[in-house]
Amino acid sequence: MSVVGAQPFIKPMQTPTSISPGIQRRHTLPASEVRPLNTQDAISVFEIEREAFISVSGECPLHLDEVRHFLTLCPDLSMGWFEEGRLVAFIIGSLWDQDRLTTYPNVNDQHFNQCLSLPQEALTLHKPCGSTVHIHVLAVHRTFRQQGKGPILMWRYLQYLRCFPSVRRAVLMCEDFLIPFYRKSGFKVLGRCAITVGNLTFTEMWYPIRGHAYIRRNIGCQPFGDYSKL
Repeated sequence: MSVVGAQPFIKPMQTPTSISPGIQRRHTLPASEVRPLNTQDAISVFEIEREAFISVSGECPLHLDEVRHFLTLCPDLSMGWFEEGRLVAFIIGSLWDQDRLTTYPNVNDQHFNQCLSLPQEALTLHKPCGSTVHIHVLAVHRTFRQQGKGPILMWRYLQYLRCFPSVRRAVLMCEDFLIPFYRKSGFKVLGRCAITVGNLTFTEMWYPIRGHAYIRRNIGCQPFGDYSKL
């Protein structure tokens, strides 16, 4: 789910080895950086998410306790974009152990009743041994929208996932009006999603994660190190 230039990966400028005594630094926060989120970022995450989604659909993909839940279990599958220390955009993901989040059960299947209880699990569970990354939410602060930050952050996130040897795909569910946005990022439609939230229905989309060996060899699998600046 999502509410939504510069080259996404640019190495930071070198800091001068010495500063004239007459020049004082105004602050020490980087102008722009990308890093994993942690539980201390949870309130800022939820405030952005609540404004972005409640105003549009009336529902939040993740409530505050769920944000904290995922940032505790799998913070390395999150990504936040900060401007002078202020969170302006973020993605939160977790691992899932199936190719799809859900499929509609076959009514003739003897396990039909069991299948009906499974769809919502994808909204709250993190499966550490999974090879699928479930992207729960992408959101941009209202004052930073229409600047291309959503697509750039998604591009960076998908490249970052290549550093995880076991990850083979990313999946998400979105409302139909967001399908063109995700298609531009390379996602393909899988079909209708069995998960519903209130009266909302969703389409499931996926993105193949390839090139693991190349990425690990060439950037040392440290996308939040030398490549943390925009």
